[in-house]
Parts: sequence; structure tokens; C-alpha cells
Amino acid sequence: MTRPTSRRTVLTAALAAAAAAGPVASAGPAAAAAPSSGSSDPFGSSGRTPAPWAAASDVDNRFWSTYTDWRRGSGDGTRATAGRRPGLVIATPVGTADYTDPHTGKSATWEYATWTSPVHRSTVPATEVIASWNATTPVGTWIRIELSGGYSDGTATPWFVMGRWAAGDGDIRRTSVDDQSDGKGSVWTDTFSVDDPASGLRLASYRLRVTLYRTPGSGLTPTVLRLGAMASDVPDRFTVPASTPGLTRELRVPRYSQNVHVGEYPEYDNGGEAWCSPTSSQMIIEYWGRRPTAEDLAWVKPGLADPQICHAARYTFDYQYEGCGNWPFNAAYAATYHDMSAVVTRLGSLTDVEKLVRAGIPVITSQSFLKEELTGAGYGTSGHLMTVIGFTAQGDIIANDPASPDNPAVRRVYQRREWENIWLRTKRYDANGKVRSGTGGVCYVYWPARPTPVQRRVLRSFGLL
Repeated sequence: MTRPTSRRTVLTAALAAAAAAGPVASAGPAAAAAPSSGSSDPFGSSGRTPAPWAAASDVDNRFWSTYTDWRRGSGDGTRATAGRRPGLVIATPVGTADYTDPHTGKSATWEYATWTSPVHRSTVPATEVIASWNATTPVGTWIRIELSGGYSDGTATPWFVMGRWAAGDGDIRRTSVDDQSDGKGSVWTDTFSVDDPASGLRLASYRLRVTLYRTPGSGLTPTVLRLGAMASDVPDRFTVPASTPGLTRELRVPRYSQNVHVGEYPEYDNGGEAWCSPTSSQMIIEYWGRRPTAEDLAWVKPGLADPQICHAARYTFDYQYEGCGNWPFNAAYAATYHDMSAVVTRLGSLTDVEKLVRAGIPVITSQSFLKEELTGAGYGTSGHLMTVIGFTAQGDIIANDPASPDNPAVRRVYQRREWENIWLRTKRYDANGKVRSGTGGVCYVYWPARPTPVQRRVLRSFGLL
């Protein structure tokens, strides 16, 4: 499970406070210097008064990953690489920038180059946007991901930092950035959110920018393999319509309990008690036949069970959030394994999950619930990740739930109707009767970089390829 107060619980309270207080601070400090857009309104917004939007779907996905994608963006010092898995690398740095790591106090100078995506006009004018990325960052390199958008009232956001990220933790500490707002929208850990969705204001379009950093004169480069975002406008709801069961199948996914690791490495969010997200990620990484090497695990204390779970916790840890539950950081971690792709998105129903499971792709889902709302769980949580690995003949959920006493107990069967509702709702009541937020169908989807034709068709149908 995540920490007792999840980022979305905090978000609900913070948005209410922001609405009462009016405009707040500007976008906050950037990691290091990078070129500005040079345009006050690059999004072509209409300038009309905000109004409620109606869309055919609640979710829009747009990811850049092909050679053509990289060529269509605007590079400054970067170049696209072709081949079996195209990417984006530093060609000639455009300058240097100083960065003082807020978590170590260490200052260093870095060479950098940037790439900016084309403007994407979302099919779903959005209340929330979550970026995710796949990259390799050799020692001596790191990346920064930013988002800038155009509101439906014709105004534009500043560049918001969605993450400063490296696969390791020796050069910088991977981190989200707090205190970013322009008075209309804010970034909460890993999620851009419109402050007052009831006003009708939406983010109609956006661009993403990635800045690639390296040690000066080293000739090193990060390689960005995938960059994109999920934009959504999921309606507020305490309950969701029930889907009709349509699949009986169970995938053979390794089982790992986070609770085996309670008390281990408390510097990473107090140890295993809070490691639901990396534990779920590691289960799916190993389902796809990848795992850390003995050299990767050499830092883990000898004798600990399943040391790869400690490894996953360390390398998903967000030093600002002070937890392992940063959604894009988990996807980025999964993609550090050979030929893996990973995204954060939202799905609309268990029918969508069935399509992925039918194709052999398990889904990691995020949900919050009271103990009595999920029969057989034996606990309640303000934020928890588990993995859907299949469906029974009755349509119930077969889940690998890391909040289990040991590995054999991880496989659970949960009632379909209960599970679907707690995952897809956006509003819920806590134990004190207060209204809290739900994730509205947030999930992680991980797959091999070279999926089967069936998997490719399903992933493409959701806009993930």
C-alpha cells in the first residue's frame, strides 16, 4: 500500500483550498536553463469563454516513439536515431546549465539539448494530464520532462516540470517538483490538474519537452525511447456502470508480497509496508521474462528474501514525494529493462482490461477503498496498487495483491462489481464520512518493445502505440 495519505487525497483538499484562495504561485523553479517557446500562444486556442465539454471518450493517449515521431518534433541539439527501436539522443549540446540537487545539495554543470513535441490537440479537452516516458540514462546523464498546454479560454500554461529523472541515483535524485501552479492548473506530484473543473475550463492541447543532460565533454547521452501523455476528463462519480463479463483466463504472473519486506530499507518510504507499486511493477517485469542481474542486486543486504523488490523500491523512489508510488517513475523503471515499453494511462471499464488480458497483457491498477468495500481484502487503503492477472468463469477478478502476508497468499479473487467500482470511481467516502477522491481508472501497462500482432492491435486500439 502507499503511504496513509495518498497524492490524490491531498489533491482533493488542495484543489478545494486553491479554489477558495484564488491565484497562487507561478510554475516554480525549473531544473536548469532551457530554451523558451518564443510564443505567447503556440496552441492556436480560440479565446472563447470556457464551457462544459462533451467527448466521445473520457481518455486520450498520445505517445511519440517512432523515427517519424522524433523527426516531426522540434529538436535543439538532439537527433533522432533509426533502427529496431528508434530514439532521441544528444547530437551537439546547445549550452550548459547549473543544477543544484535539492535533495543532496550537490551542484554540478551539465551540457544539455532539448526536443519539443508538436502541439497535440487532445480529443478529450482535459481536467488531468499524466505524462510518462521510457529512456536509458547511463551514469553521467539524466532527463527532465515538461508539459505546457493551451486552455480552452485561449490562454496558455507555463512550462510545468513533470519529472527530473534518471534510472540511477548517483548523479541526481529522481524527483517530482512541488508548488507549480498558474492559478488555473497545478501539478500534484505526477499529475497536471485543472484547479476548478466545475468552471468548464479544460486543457485543450499540450506539448511535451524533454531536456537531455550529460557531464560536459563526456560524449555520453541519454536515449529517450518513448514520450507521451494521457489526457482525461473522467466525470465525477461515486459509482460506475457494471460491465458484462466476457473472458475466462488467468496469466501466470510471479507472486510477491510487499509485507515480506516490512522494516527493510526504511529510507525508501518506511520499507515494504508502502511498496505496493514497485512490488506490482516487479511482478509484471518478471512476467515478461526480465529481472535484475546479480550485479544490480549487489547493494542489497545478503539474506533478504526477494531482493529484487528492494531494488524496485529504490529505483522507483521519488525523493520529493518521499515514496515509491509516483506513477510515471514506476513505468520508467519498468522500461529500464531490455526491450520493455511502459505507460501510465486510464481505462474505461473491466471490458478494456479483459481485452488486454486476453492478449496476454496484465494490468496494474490503482484504487482506494474501505475494508468493507472489497470483500476478502481484509484491509482498507487510501491508495493501493495491485495487478489484474485474469478473470474467473463468473467474471470475478483474479488479482496479484501485494498487500498479502506472504508470496503464496498474493493470488486473490475479488468480486467483479466491488472491484470495478472502487477502481473506476472518482469520488468516495472515507471512514469518517468525508468525500475523498478516487483514481478514475488509472493503471500501468507494460509490454515488450516487440509485441505480438495480437498485442499490437490491442495496444493500438487504446492509443498506446
